Amino acid sequence: MITAIEKVAVLGAGVMGAGIAAHLANAGVRVVLLDVDKAAADAGIRRARDEGGFMDPAFAARIATGSTVRDLSLLADADWIVEALPERLALKQSLYRQLQGIRKPGSILSSNTSTIPLAALVGGMAGDFAADFLITHFFNPPRRMRLLELVAGPATRPEIVALITDFCDRRLGKDVVSCRDTPGFIANRIGNYWMIAAQNEAIRLGLDIEDADAIIGRPFGIPATGIFGLMDLVGIDLVPTVIRSLQDALPPEDAINAYEAEPPIVGRLIAEGRTGRKAGAGYFRRSAGRVQEVMDLKTGDYRAKRDGIPACVAETHGDPRKLMEHDSTGGEYALRVMQGTLAYAASLAPKIADGPDAVDDAMRGGYGWSIGPFEMIDRLGPDWLAGVIAASGETLPPYLALAAERGGFHSIRDRIRTALLPDGGTAPRRRTEGALSLGELTQSGKPFADNGCAALWDIGEGVACLEIRTKMNTLSPPLLEAIDKALDAVGQNFRALVIGSDAPRFSAGADLSALLRAVEAGGPDELLRTIHAGQRVFAAIKRAPFPVVGAATGIALGGGCELLLHCDAIQAHADLQMGLVETKVGLVPGWGGCKELLLRTTAAPSGGRGPAAIAASVFDVIANARVSSSAFDARKLGYLRPSDNITMNLDRLLADARQCALELADGYAAPQAETLALAGPSGLSGLEAQIDSGVLSGRMTAHDRQIGLALVGILTGGALADPIRPLSEDELLALEAEAFIELFYTPQTRDRIDHMLATGKPLRN
Repeated sequence: MITAIEKVAVLGAGVMGAGIAAHLANAGVRVVLLDVDKAAADAGIRRARDEGGFMDPAFAARIATGSTVRDLSLLADADWIVEALPERLALKQSLYRQLQGIRKPGSILSSNTSTIPLAALVGGMAGDFAADFLITHFFNPPRRMRLLELVAGPATRPEIVALITDFCDRRLGKDVVSCRDTPGFIANRIGNYWMIAAQNEAIRLGLDIEDADAIIGRPFGIPATGIFGLMDLVGIDLVPTVIRSLQDALPPEDAINAYEAEPPIVGRLIAEGRTGRKAGAGYFRRSAGRVQEVMDLKTGDYRAKRDGIPACVAETHGDPRKLMEHDSTGGEYALRVMQGTLAYAASLAPKIADGPDAVDDAMRGGYGWSIGPFEMIDRLGPDWLAGVIAASGETLPPYLALAAERGGFHSIRDRIRTALLPDGGTAPRRRTEGALSLGELTQSGKPFADNGCAALWDIGEGVACLEIRTKMNTLSPPLLEAIDKALDAVGQNFRALVIGSDAPRFSAGADLSALLRAVEAGGPDELLRTIHAGQRVFAAIKRAPFPVVGAATGIALGGGCELLLHCDAIQAHADLQMGLVETKVGLVPGWGGCKELLLRTTAAPSGGRGPAAIAASVFDVIANARVSSSAFDARKLGYLRPSDNITMNLDRLLADARQCALELADGYAAPQAETLALAGPSGLSGLEAQIDSGVLSGRMTAHDRQIGLALVGILTGGALADPIRPLSEDELLALEAEAFIELFYTPQTRDRIDHMLATGKPLRN
């Protein structure tokens, strides 16, 4: 009996197999990756490294490679074997038979298939094979896509379903959705219908690609790639193969059979090798001048890509229902695609899933939709959609008719969100056991305090959660004031504080627009007040009489990074991108970021380094605006301490942060003020020489030099600093404020700020 998963074997080192192996290595387990020959397996590891499959490139060392011909013995002690071979039943079963005499008793075997039914995979297999077998369908890329579809057969042992579910949830960070053993399972069954409908309807209606992507994208909570950007990403040649496979597996009356798998223009692209990003050209390409071009769906020729919003989207302000009603070709397109997709989902749900939430979660996790089909129907109005379908002469799915009668697929009863089931019953909202969501608290009650730009929630067990509610969670003077008030409220009513939210990002940093407006209104004095306000509030976080834990996800940049650096602990999501990026807008950290990174680097386990080496290390990170590629990388850069925890499953981040806060709360004492021995003149001259070398080589501009010298002055204490007289935290903060103000009023920095606000990209001047 397998009770824990410590070693996993992956068979097949293609794009999916190598990606799965890399992500298993991210989870800290030992991995064996086999292909027909070892060279192919090694190539898979290199590809996974190049494509960002590893959260730390060093994790590749956790994978042993070999050949399925000679090295099957390497998986004799594997707890879980993942088969990721090409979609050929005979090939898969041939390997399964070889494994039966090698794998240890009770080990788990799963297939990553997306097209072959489980019943066919286990058919004719001997012994206890079916009891140990299930389907674990990962989505590409395995590191990034949260969905894992799990299919168990009637003979599959319940305990291995529970074990794999828990491992994939906690260790791999997956949203594990149980699926019925039907063609395409959930996400690809609905997603492929949506893709082929969106592609073919755009071709039929003669739409421009930019308009089709804009119409079918953001208004419906679908990623900005829209449909044609997604086709280029997936592979234009792969899509018809997948569609045909589904069409062959489904009855003729299934709605997907109404669409041609390979329209003539698609056949032409494939024949000419224009198969998408992997080929350098598809529906989009880059010209020799790096200008993005887009293909004309009528002629197949390229032209410069247009910017702007289609009139139908602008006139309806992106409202999906109004867009579907809009009297235009774009409105007809939105109606045809989304009416068909939502009706398809409603007709299939009773056969493919346990309820509407499983479908919604699958489309969010597998296709990146911000809301699932049934949540979308509730927003549109199920009675409205039912009326539209009836008026079109199409068959109204009984499940949708039931929802129209009941008022929607979801409702809140006794402060619990429930889902309508196809049989007319209801069930609580599908959720990850033990997870914590502010969204659920919003539905069942009100925050403890609400300042507009931030809210304070009681998340149980004496812990509060401060939720930032500004655009991109940016930091502004009103938000700093709200944080200050929240700290007072927590001190009087709670044991600990978590700073975090359900938002996809922790904070994009300081609100530069608000800062400019404040300075324009109040001049230099207002700028100094803003700097001091941030320093005071962040110091209050650090010195609070209760523990403060930052629940960090997505991006934590600039001021957002500085906020986290002042927390007692950081509970980081594994894919955290964290960094002090102020130099990109011509500034240096002014809210204690330099000070805190110096303190962390000084206390790092590597130890033994003098003040000059520490200053050089921190300079490299801040001057180059280094942003972590993952939480593991953030540890290497010094943003995270070794004691800071990493959560793989985003749904568990707030719950894990609460647990961390509770563990700190027992016997908590606020950290004492520290002092730092800075390098002084010797460290200053060494870093100045490094900067001058960068200017001479062309790696740095004259303004980069000015920023670098300002930063060096902070990190070394300047020419008058004395290494034998440590500086206090307040003295370091004064150095940060002085350097920030000096740089802010240079024309070059103002140009950088204006350019960033206008384009979202840094200016090199």
